[in-house]
Amino acid sequence: MPSDRPIGVFDSGVGGISVLAALRRELPRERFVYFGDTLHAPYGTRTPEEVLTLTRGALGGLLEKGCKALVIACNTATAAAAATLRSEWPDLPIIGMEPALKPAALMRHGGSILVLATPMTLRLEKFRRLYERYGEGAVPLECPGLVERVEAFDFEGAEEYLRDRLADHLDPAPDAVVLGCTHYVFLRPVLGRILPAATAVVDGNEGTARQLRRVLSERDLLNETGDAGGCDFLSSSSDPAALDTMRRLLRLADENDI
Repeated sequence: MPSDRPIGVFDSGVGGISVLAALRRELPRERFVYFGDTLHAPYGTRTPEEVLTLTRGALGGLLEKGCKALVIACNTATAAAAATLRSEWPDLPIIGMEPALKPAALMRHGGSILVLATPMTLRLEKFRRLYERYGEGAVPLECPGLVERVEAFDFEGAEEYLRDRLADHLDPAPDAVVLGCTHYVFLRPVLGRILPAATAVVDGNEGTARQLRRVLSERDLLNETGDAGGCDFLSSSSDPAALDTMRRLLRLADENDI
């Protein structure tokens, strides 16, 4: 496969833009195609079967665009669909996400670790296995409705939501907070106003970007020559505002190094 083909990045909506920003920093010469399934978002309250069907359809569409690899920039879709899709497309590099509980565990000094995620992510087998290995002191917190606030740029509403959700878990201060949904990464500034200064905030975006580089290098698929890459945006919604939102969030991520 030619190394100058694009990389597909998929999310249920626009939260994966935070992952896209990290991928672009790690792999500045690669081209990307970002597809947000905004018509069917959010995924966090859907059934695993629904998420698998939607993710499979998105992958097929990105392959039609000639993508050489796929990043599932969604913790929920990764948990529900990545293993199945890897078995169905064994020759395609498929990189997924998982809550950054392992690095957070290394930051624990006897306190708690709060894991913020969608209801489905916390209920699936993938998170259960992760929790069994690295979950000492971890407190999973479902955050239904938080994705929608990010998609609407309602950061004031998100701050009010998080202050209420975290109120019972900040005394004593947690050692770390894990952002178990790519949408939540845009809430780092908000969390900075809520959490004690000593509490680390951890997400899996940079680790995912490094893993993509490793996999592409192993398969001789890195594009390291030519001009800097670009990005095309696609949405399952016919509303042009969806694409505008994606571009706006990418600018926000770039400007704030999110």
